[in-house]
Amino acid sequence: MQQNQPAILVLEDGTVFEGIAIGKIGTTGGEIAFNTGMTGYQEVFTDPSYVGQLLIMTTAHIGNYGVHEKEIESDSIKIAGLVTKKFSNGYSRTSANESLQELMERNGTVGISDIDTRSLVRHIRNRGAMNAIISSEEMDINVLKQKLSEIPSMEGLELSSSVSTTEAFEVKPENPTNRVSLIDFGVKKNIIRCLVDRGCHVKVFPLNSTKEEMDSFQPDGYMLSNGPGDPSVMTNSISLVKELADSGKPVFGICLGHQILGLSQGLQTEKMFNGHRGINHPIKNLKTGKGEITTQNHGFVISKESIESQDKVMVTHVHLNDQTIAGIELKNKPVFSVQYHPEASAGPHDSRYLFDQFIDNMNQFKS
Repeated sequence: MQQNQPAILVLEDGTVFEGIAIGKIGTTGGEIAFNTGMTGYQEVFTDPSYVGQLLIMTTAHIGNYGVHEKEIESDSIKIAGLVTKKFSNGYSRTSANESLQELMERNGTVGISDIDTRSLVRHIRNRGAMNAIISSEEMDINVLKQKLSEIPSMEGLELSSSVSTTEAFEVKPENPTNRVSLIDFGVKKNIIRCLVDRGCHVKVFPLNSTKEEMDSFQPDGYMLSNGPGDPSVMTNSISLVKELADSGKPVFGICLGHQILGLSQGLQTEKMFNGHRGINHPIKNLKTGKGEITTQNHGFVISKESIESQDKVMVTHVHLNDQTIAGIELKNKPVFSVQYHPEASAGPHDSRYLFDQFIDNMNQFKS
């Protein structure tokens, strides 16, 4: 890539930002969103839940500590494009394997730097979620606006099929104590690690798997992973999760898995004005009264109105900034889920106890 090659960012409402090209030279589009995390950019960029999103990093410097081969949540960068204020081509960490620029080029990731991200984030906070386009090869704004008009809205978009595994695979510790069938909506590697660290033999199943296929593993419980897109259009997955929840076995859902669990119980989801993305979101556990600092990444949420009009699902956690639903459980069943990421890395470990709760539920079910 040529140094200081110009790039341009055009928002759906016509707002234009000019900056410098980073990553691969090209054009990319999607829903623009911002993440307020101060660290862990590599884990964020490889999170499958970010498929289809142009991501603004609100911390000023990105790339300064390079990338490490083990700090990944999937097999490649999953964000549609990167927007940042200052981008570092070099890196200072001795254990890093390569620069972020090299990783972005290898993964075909287009980005833009040297723009006023504070102004951009303030604009999106005021105007709400919208699509945008980045280009370092086409500078004609009218051409970019035409391309932008062809990008589909995130609402109504099914994206899990683009990141789910195509074949089932297993991960296990030396002496497993529980067996977990995990349905892959776009799973982060650290969810699997957190289960394996707790003695679970995990079998990861593709998105289109049936309950019969998942039961052939003879699991003690089911895990519903995170993932991208609008959960309300995933009708087959909603039906599958209803079957799993009705089975009597323990179920634990995270993020998209949490939303699909809610939909399987007759609840509704809705698109958020801006969504939650960062590693410092405050949550209150309504059962214990304790607070948690959490990592979050979602643009949809379970509707409060739909949960208030029924009596079989209980709210267990709420987001303290806006009182949105952050956790639920089914009454009289060992089935629960949270909107945030207890496996967070980088991020706080306040919520790791939820994996222990899932293990306890499986041990009680077996006994």
